[in-house]
Amino acid sequence: MRPRPGELVFLAVSDLSGITKGRAVRAEDFDETSSVGWVPANLGIGPLGEIVHGLPYGSTGDCRLRPDYASAVRITDIPGQEPHTLVFTDIVETDGSPWAGDSRTFLRDTVKMLEDEFGLTVTAAFEHEFTDLGDDSPTHPFSLAAHRSLEPIGSQIMNALDKMGAEPENWLPEYAPHQFEVTVRPTDAVSAADRAVLVRDTVGAVFAGHHRDVTFSPLPKAGAGGSGVHVHFGLTTLDGDPVVYDPSRPGRVSEKAAKFAAGILHHAPGMTAIFAPLVISGERLRPDNWSTARAFMGLQNREALLRITPTNEMEGRDPAPQLHFEFRGGDIGANPYLLLGSILRAGIAGLREDMDPAQVVQGDLDLEGEHKDLPQLPEDLPEALAAFQADEEVSSWFAPELVQTYLAIKEHEIETFKDKSMEERCKRYAEIF
Repeated sequence: MRPRPGELVFLAVSDLSGITKGRAVRAEDFDETSSVGWVPANLGIGPLGEIVHGLPYGSTGDCRLRPDYASAVRITDIPGQEPHTLVFTDIVETDGSPWAGDSRTFLRDTVKMLEDEFGLTVTAAFEHEFTDLGDDSPTHPFSLAAHRSLEPIGSQIMNALDKMGAEPENWLPEYAPHQFEVTVRPTDAVSAADRAVLVRDTVGAVFAGHHRDVTFSPLPKAGAGGSGVHVHFGLTTLDGDPVVYDPSRPGRVSEKAAKFAAGILHHAPGMTAIFAPLVISGERLRPDNWSTARAFMGLQNREALLRITPTNEMEGRDPAPQLHFEFRGGDIGANPYLLLGSILRAGIAGLREDMDPAQVVQGDLDLEGEHKDLPQLPEDLPEALAAFQADEEVSSWFAPELVQTYLAIKEHEIETFKDKSMEERCKRYAEIF
């Protein structure tokens, strides 16, 4: 799309904490060959907003933000904001070659790996939960009253997302007090992660336009219900034929898809530092919390790390193209490109190593009995970082410079919050996210 004269074009990149950053240029100065400068050390800015110590980058060096021109969207209908264009970028070296710290390139390379090695591709969609902090009145889960309490914010969010091509599906009040959720249609992997960025930033911008505070934090208040980022994904051949569905197998999950799932479950402890990466993230990943604390694949089970989703077979609808997985461990602290890319890399490992197909857990968990030996996820960030470093497969997915930077950011978070109460931790993350 061609940006409108007189408007700005924001060249966007998602940092390691999923926070959108970048630079803007005039529409008149933007075309397919445009790029802007970027600083390698910016990768080392953690969610607390400062460049941390222990990075492989100093004050020297330069990169470029190169736009993916096809990703450009015009953003309108945000209260109090001028219309503008946002275009997603890849961080590249000054000669245009890939930069080792770019998360969007990591996801794109992962998709190509899946295509080249196994003849498979993926469609995906992110679901975001968030909490309205501007209302402390009594509320009721899933109710029409809760829906109406946030109008016209809900309608404006859905309309804005629709106009930018993000294909919103559902807007709903959720279970926790003043918690809401937005879902969008599935698309290719990179575009799905782009849409995840658009959703979180659009929600925040519309709330801000109404002078209301909102947070996507996994634990908005100590002891409160948590919010997750759920990733739905399905596998197809390169010709678009569904791969997940096999009515003859447990859960109707094909052998190939179950091997893919096995890789995700096997590497889940090592991936936890990527998908649940905040000091408070572990508080959400607890049993009996409609979240997940164990690495298992469950049939329509909302406490499974990998949920086999239901299909709609009314009026003769075909279940084969519908059946897919929902990864339920993620939260807003995760960079969406690293989150989805890691899920896919783990699945690729399951196929490469010809792992035994993941077992299907049916019914509710019995952690005192038959399910007591299901693998546990790390309970806090220090444990998650240790698991990440111990899993050589997981840590090998990323460039050494990115690993060093990521560990430095997370260790800085741990040190910053070590003497803070849970209430203080939750308050600070609610302000950031």
